[in-house]
Amino acid sequence: MAETTKPQARQMWECVERYHQLCYWAPEVRETATASGLKGFWMSYFATRSAPLGPMPASVVESLFFYFAPARVRRAIPDAWTFSTPSEVLAARYQGMDAALKRELGKSVDSDLVRRSAETVRAACDAANPVGRVLFAGWASLDWPDEPHLALWHGCTLLREYRSGCHLIALAAAGLDGCESVVSQVAVDEAPREWIQEEAGWTEAEAAGAHERLRRRGWVDAEGRATAAGTAGRAEVEAMTDRLDDAHWAAIGDDAADALLADMAPLNAGLPKDDQIDWRELYPANAATGAE
Repeated sequence: MAETTKPQARQMWECVERYHQLCYWAPEVRETATASGLKGFWMSYFATRSAPLGPMPASVVESLFFYFAPARVRRAIPDAWTFSTPSEVLAARYQGMDAALKRELGKSVDSDLVRRSAETVRAACDAANPVGRVLFAGWASLDWPDEPHLALWHGCTLLREYRSGCHLIALAAAGLDGCESVVSQVAVDEAPREWIQEEAGWTEAEAAGAHERLRRRGWVDAEGRATAAGTAGRAEVEAMTDRLDDAHWAAIGDDAADALLADMAPLNAGLPKDDQIDWRELYPANAATGAE
């Protein structure tokens, strides 16, 4: 594996996440989602990510998207399934991604880099254990697209949903609920403060309740800053996520993983910034609790 201070699993997640995340920002994807009947960004977000599992009720989507406030989920689900169907939503997503990737990648869309990357990503997906990773299992039940650029996006989506499931397991093992998960992430300066309400949708009162529970646990101080215990606790959440997310990358071997990083670097370089990986660039310097 290439020399780095980051664990292999995290390097590989960042690689596949950058290619996957275009689906949230590309105008082509928003247009096809609207054409399928969905209303607005959040309805598209929840409906599309959960579509491979069928028209689930809000309570099930909440359990899989624990990071988001239930109220945010319930404004989208189950109403989404009165406007469209899971199969229509998925068809729209692939149609939009086909157009978006062709626009973003230009001539590279039909390159050996894309074809090799798609093959390697598929090998990693084939080696992944779906137990406990429900969204991964749902996406893995779909047919792989024939076109290499779409097959690569499909595989990157599977692998990022795999890590999402690993992260959910790690947060549950740490005894954190959804709001506490976001608040504690902000407290250790690993997310902008805006995420608590603007992205995740928790109210000021819900966030205050999470702060108080974390304070009683010894994870944050009265000002909401992480204590040594809170910092250690969040570090273990990330370490467990990496451990759970590593076996399939180990299975394909360091040479294949390094080659995927090298092949996808130029593909990812021209894509939009990712709000998880690049949040410090996308939000003001004082957005997070730990910033001056």
